[in-house]
Amino acid sequence: MLTLTQNAQSAIKAITAEAGLPDSGGVRIAVTEEGSQLQMELAPEPQAGDDVIDTEGARVFTSEEATQMLDGQELDAGETPEGTGFTLRQQT
Repeated sequence: MLTLTQNAQSAIKAITAEAGLPDSGGVRIAVTEEGSQLQMELAPEPQAGDDVIDTEGARVFTSEEATQMLDGQELDAGETPEGTGFTLRQQT
């Protein structure tokens, strides 16, 4: 199962609050149509079949396909010149 670092939790909460999403909202991670990459987007609620990861109020929704790809991964966040950036790494 995907886990979130403290940085990722803070970033997700800030991004969803800035976007004015309801409490049911969060960040959704899904596989692109090509099936080879992941995409992240804001979502007001999970879609049918999504797994919901709620860590200290930071909500991440993962599509069924993305859940399999993200198993054993940790989501982290940090500041980049373009704004907040997210990275994945193997859980330790």
